[in-house]
Amino acid sequence: MNDAFKALSDPSRRKILQLLADRDMTAGEIAACFEMSKPSVSHHLNSLKSAGLVSDERRGQNIVYTLNTTILQQLIQWFFDISGKNERGTSDDT
Repeated sequence: MNDAFKALSDPSRRKILQLLADRDMTAGEIAACFEMSKPSVSHHLNSLKSAGLVSDERRGQNIVYTLNTTILQQLIQWFFDISGKNERGTSDDT
């Protein structure tokens, strides 16, 4: 989960996730939404992939990136769990 938090700390990566929430996209389609080089976009995609936030699949000559909602659901659950503990003022570990 630490890799996911590190990946989410970058605004460009968060924007990529927002784009992929709408539809699966190729690296070229993603790069067209940014004013940065394609290698920079590729670096961000690799970070997101390493964190498990996106997956890729070869379709013909293209690699298509997809949002991995499982990891996002785990992160959201963690936030709910931690905020619930803070609201109660206790921890399950006590």
